[in-house]
Amino acid sequence: MQTALIIGASGGIGSALHARLLGQSVSVTTLSRSADGFDLMNPDKSNAILGTLTGPYDMIFVASGALEIEGAAPEKSIKAVSAQAMMDQFALNAVGPALVLGHAARLMPRDRRCLIAVLSARVGSIGDNRLGGWVSYRAAKAAVNQIVHTTAIELARTHKQSVCVALHPGTVQTAFTEKYVGRHPAVKPDKAAQNLLAVAQSLTHADTGGFFDWAGQTVPW
Repeated sequence: MQTALIIGASGGIGSALHARLLGQSVSVTTLSRSADGFDLMNPDKSNAILGTLTGPYDMIFVASGALEIEGAAPEKSIKAVSAQAMMDQFALNAVGPALVLGHAARLMPRDRRCLIAVLSARVGSIGDNRLGGWVSYRAAKAAVNQIVHTTAIELARTHKQSVCVALHPGTVQTAFTEKYVGRHPAVKPDKAAQNLLAVAQSLTHADTGGFFDWAGQTVPW
Protein backbone atom coordinates (compact mmCIF):
# COMPACT_ATOMS: atom_id res chain seq x y z
CA MET A 1 0.00 0.00 0.00
CA GLN A 2 1.25 3.46 -0.89
CA THR A 3 1.62 6.08 1.83
CA ALA A 4 1.17 9.84 1.78
CA LEU A 5 1.64 12.83 4.07
CA ILE A 6 -0.46 15.96 3.60
CA ILE A 7 0.62 19.22 5.27
CA GLY A 8 -2.29 21.64 5.52
CA ALA A 9 -4.86 18.88 5.32
CA SER A 10 -7.74 20.91 6.77
CA GLY A 11 -7.73 23.48 3.95
CA GLY A 12 -9.85 23.24 0.82
CA ILE A 13 -7.24 21.67 -1.41
CA GLY A 14 -5.58 19.66 1.37
CA SER A 15 -8.84 18.05 2.48
CA ALA A 16 -9.76 17.27 -1.15
CA LEU A 17 -6.35 15.66 -1.72
CA HIS A 18 -6.93 13.60 1.42
CA ALA A 19 -10.29 12.35 0.19
CA ARG A 20 -8.96 11.56 -3.28
CA LEU A 21 -5.97 9.62 -1.95
CA LEU A 22 -8.15 7.63 0.42
CA GLY A 23 -10.27 6.77 -2.61
CA GLN A 24 -7.12 5.36 -4.22
CA SER A 25 -6.51 3.16 -1.14
CA VAL A 26 -3.49 5.23 -0.08
CA SER A 27 -2.64 5.29 3.63
CA VAL A 28 -2.66 9.01 4.49
CA THR A 29 -1.11 10.89 7.41
CA THR A 30 -2.39 14.44 7.83
CA LEU A 31 -1.14 17.53 9.65
CA SER A 32 -2.94 20.83 10.04
CA ARG A 33 -3.10 23.78 12.38
CA SER A 34 -6.74 23.21 13.31
CA ALA A 35 -6.47 19.47 14.00
CA ASP A 36 -2.90 19.04 15.24
CA GLY A 37 -1.66 22.50 16.16
CA PHE A 38 0.79 22.21 13.27
CA ASP A 39 1.56 25.86 12.57
CA LEU A 40 4.22 26.73 10.01
CA MET A 41 4.34 30.22 11.52
CA ASN A 42 5.78 28.56 14.64
CA PRO A 43 9.03 26.96 13.44
CA ASP A 44 9.98 25.32 16.74
CA LYS A 45 6.62 23.61 17.13
CA SER A 46 6.30 22.55 13.49
CA ASN A 47 9.84 21.12 13.47
CA ALA A 48 9.10 19.22 16.67
CA ILE A 49 5.95 17.70 15.18
CA LEU A 50 7.74 16.81 11.93
CA GLY A 51 10.43 15.15 14.03
CA THR A 52 7.89 12.68 15.40
CA LEU A 53 7.13 11.33 11.91
CA THR A 54 8.97 8.29 10.65
CA GLY A 55 7.55 7.50 7.20
CA PRO A 56 8.56 6.45 4.70
CA TYR A 57 6.02 8.33 2.59
CA ASP A 58 5.69 7.71 -1.13
CA MET A 59 4.04 11.10 -1.53
CA ILE A 60 4.24 14.33 0.47
CA PHE A 61 2.02 17.31 -0.36
CA VAL A 62 2.60 20.72 1.19
CA ALA A 63 -0.82 22.33 0.75
CA SER A 64 -0.55 25.07 3.37
CA GLY A 65 -0.54 28.77 2.56
CA ALA A 66 -2.54 31.98 2.66
CA LEU A 67 -3.19 35.08 0.60
CA GLU A 68 -4.08 37.12 3.66
CA ILE A 69 -2.32 36.88 7.02
CA GLU A 70 -3.54 38.89 10.01
CA GLY A 71 -5.93 40.73 7.71
CA ALA A 72 -3.22 42.05 5.38
CA ALA A 73 -4.62 41.87 1.83
CA PRO A 74 -2.36 41.53 -1.24
CA GLU A 75 -0.88 44.90 -2.13
CA LYS A 76 -2.09 46.78 -5.18
CA SER A 77 1.35 48.33 -5.68
CA ILE A 78 4.88 48.39 -4.27
CA LYS A 79 3.95 51.58 -2.39
CA ALA A 80 1.63 49.58 -0.17
CA VAL A 81 4.24 47.09 1.07
CA SER A 82 4.39 46.60 4.82
CA ALA A 83 7.48 45.05 6.36
CA GLN A 84 5.43 42.91 8.76
CA ALA A 85 3.01 41.71 6.09
CA MET A 86 5.88 40.74 3.82
CA MET A 87 7.71 38.90 6.60
CA ASP A 88 4.50 37.03 7.45
CA GLN A 89 4.09 35.96 3.83
CA PHE A 90 7.64 34.66 3.73
CA ALA A 91 7.24 32.89 7.07
CA LEU A 92 4.18 30.94 5.94
CA ASN A 93 4.63 30.54 2.19
CA ALA A 94 8.42 30.14 1.91
CA VAL A 95 10.08 29.39 5.25
CA GLY A 96 7.29 27.00 6.28
CA PRO A 97 7.61 24.75 3.21
CA ALA A 98 11.41 24.92 3.55
CA LEU A 99 11.13 23.44 7.04
CA VAL A 100 9.03 20.58 5.67
CA LEU A 101 11.44 20.01 2.79
CA GLY A 102 14.27 19.83 5.31
CA HIS A 103 12.74 16.56 6.55
CA ALA A 104 12.09 15.13 3.06
CA ALA A 105 15.21 13.00 2.73
CA ARG A 106 14.55 11.33 6.09
CA LEU A 107 10.85 10.76 5.40
CA MET A 108 11.00 9.44 1.83
CA PRO A 109 12.12 6.03 0.52
CA ARG A 110 15.37 5.67 -1.36
CA ASP A 111 14.57 2.42 -3.14
CA ARG A 112 11.58 3.49 -5.23
CA ARG A 113 9.83 6.47 -6.78
CA CYS A 114 8.82 9.12 -4.27
CA LEU A 115 7.26 12.54 -4.71
CA ILE A 116 7.13 15.75 -2.72
CA ALA A 117 4.99 18.53 -4.16
CA VAL A 118 4.66 22.05 -2.79
CA LEU A 119 1.64 24.08 -3.86
CA SER A 120 2.94 27.29 -5.39
CA ALA A 121 1.15 29.82 -7.62
CA ARG A 122 1.51 31.18 -11.12
CA VAL A 123 1.72 34.70 -9.64
CA GLY A 124 5.08 33.60 -8.20
CA SER A 125 6.43 33.31 -11.74
CA ILE A 126 8.77 36.21 -12.54
CA GLY A 127 8.56 35.48 -16.27
CA ASP A 128 4.75 35.48 -16.24
CA ASN A 129 4.29 38.68 -14.20
CA ARG A 130 2.53 41.21 -16.43
CA LEU A 131 0.32 43.09 -13.97
CA GLY A 132 2.46 43.94 -10.93
CA GLY A 133 0.90 44.16 -7.48
CA TRP A 134 0.60 41.39 -4.89
CA VAL A 135 4.25 42.04 -4.11
CA SER A 136 4.66 40.08 -0.86
CA TYR A 137 2.70 37.02 -1.99
CA ARG A 138 4.43 36.96 -5.38
CA ALA A 139 7.85 37.26 -3.76
CA ALA A 140 7.15 34.51 -1.22
CA LYS A 141 5.96 32.14 -3.95
CA ALA A 142 8.98 32.97 -6.12
CA ALA A 143 11.13 32.16 -3.10
CA VAL A 144 9.45 28.82 -2.47
CA ASN A 145 9.98 27.92 -6.13
CA GLN A 146 13.72 28.43 -5.62
CA ILE A 147 13.59 26.41 -2.40
CA VAL A 148 11.85 23.53 -4.20
CA HIS A 149 14.34 23.60 -7.08
CA THR A 150 17.29 23.58 -4.69
CA THR A 151 15.82 20.75 -2.65
CA ALA A 152 15.28 18.69 -5.81
CA ILE A 153 18.98 18.93 -6.65
CA GLU A 154 20.03 17.85 -3.17
CA LEU A 155 17.41 15.11 -2.84
CA ALA A 156 18.42 13.54 -6.16
CA ARG A 157 21.86 12.73 -4.76
CA THR A 158 20.46 10.17 -2.33
CA HIS A 159 16.97 9.47 -3.71
CA LYS A 160 17.62 8.53 -7.32
CA GLN A 161 13.92 8.18 -8.24
CA SER A 162 12.67 11.24 -6.36
CA VAL A 163 10.37 13.87 -7.83
CA CYS A 164 10.40 17.24 -6.04
CA VAL A 165 8.23 19.88 -7.72
CA ALA A 166 6.21 23.07 -7.30
CA LEU A 167 2.60 22.80 -8.50
CA HIS A 168 0.16 25.54 -9.46
CA PRO A 169 -3.39 24.31 -8.76
CA GLY A 170 -5.16 27.03 -10.74
CA THR A 171 -7.84 29.18 -9.14
CA VAL A 172 -9.78 27.07 -6.67
CA GLN A 173 -13.09 27.92 -5.01
CA THR A 174 -12.05 28.04 -1.36
CA ALA A 175 -12.17 30.50 1.52
CA PHE A 176 -8.55 31.22 0.57
CA THR A 177 -9.60 32.80 -2.75
CA GLU A 178 -13.26 33.80 -2.44
CA LYS A 179 -12.53 37.56 -2.31
CA TYR A 180 -10.19 37.41 -5.31
CA VAL A 181 -11.78 35.06 -7.83
CA GLY A 182 -13.65 37.79 -9.71
CA ARG A 183 -14.05 36.86 -13.37
CA HIS A 184 -11.30 34.24 -13.27
CA PRO A 185 -12.47 30.69 -14.04
CA ALA A 186 -12.27 28.60 -10.89
CA VAL A 187 -12.75 24.94 -10.02
CA LYS A 188 -14.00 23.24 -6.89
CA PRO A 189 -11.44 21.69 -4.52
CA ASP A 190 -12.25 18.12 -5.54
CA LYS A 191 -11.59 18.89 -9.21
CA ALA A 192 -8.39 20.71 -8.30
CA ALA A 193 -7.23 17.71 -6.28
CA GLN A 194 -8.05 15.38 -9.17
CA ASN A 195 -6.01 17.57 -11.53
CA LEU A 196 -3.06 17.86 -9.16
CA LEU A 197 -2.91 14.14 -8.48
CA ALA A 198 -3.06 13.35 -12.20
CA VAL A 199 -0.07 15.62 -12.79
CA ALA A 200 1.84 14.50 -9.69
CA GLN A 201 1.41 10.82 -10.50
CA SER A 202 2.53 11.30 -14.11
CA LEU A 203 5.83 13.03 -13.31
CA THR A 204 9.14 11.18 -13.34
CA HIS A 205 12.58 11.87 -11.93
CA ALA A 206 13.37 13.68 -15.19
CA ASP A 207 10.83 16.33 -14.11
CA THR A 208 12.24 16.90 -10.64
CA GLY A 209 12.94 20.50 -9.75
CA GLY A 210 10.24 21.77 -12.11
CA PHE A 211 7.24 24.09 -11.77
CA PHE A 212 4.04 22.71 -13.31
CA ASP A 213 0.43 23.82 -13.50
CA TRP A 214 -2.74 21.80 -12.94
CA ALA A 215 -2.69 20.63 -16.57
CA GLY A 216 0.91 19.42 -16.44
CA GLN A 217 2.28 22.39 -18.39
CA THR A 218 5.59 23.94 -17.35
CA VAL A 219 5.25 27.36 -15.72
CA PRO A 220 8.11 29.82 -16.44
CA TRP A 221 10.29 30.80 -13.51
